[in-house]
Amino acid sequence: MSELIRFVEQELAARRTSLPTFKAGDTVNVHVKIKEGNKERIQQFQGTVIQRRSKGTSGETFTVRKVSNGIGVERIFPLLSPALDKIEVLKSGRVRRARLYYLKFKSGKEARIKELRTNTAKA
Repeated sequence: MSELIRFVEQELAARRTSLPTFKAGDTVNVHVKIKEGNKERIQQFQGTVIQRRSKGTSGETFTVRKVSNGIGVERIFPLLSPALDKIEVLKSGRVRRARLYYLKFKSGKEARIKELRTNTAKA
């Protein structure tokens, strides 16, 4: 039995290394496999990461929030789910919190997150 558990943990660790690093405040584009009948397609969900839960475990999840037609939509994704095709980090946000629940009550310019800029050396 322990061999089976060890095998699954190795498989999950290999999947975890292929994922990009992101944190709360980052804007991500999540590609999710959707099954409709006997067909499978990929749907994109682009938004701001509000939180990451149970970091470093096999049950790690992250929540992405976007505003679609004036309505806030949140989705929770298990990080190691086989339904996730890929995760693209579009922008890194500069925030001072790990959980950005306050964004639910902000709209328009209030809900903006400053972009984290990396220091690039000018020649």
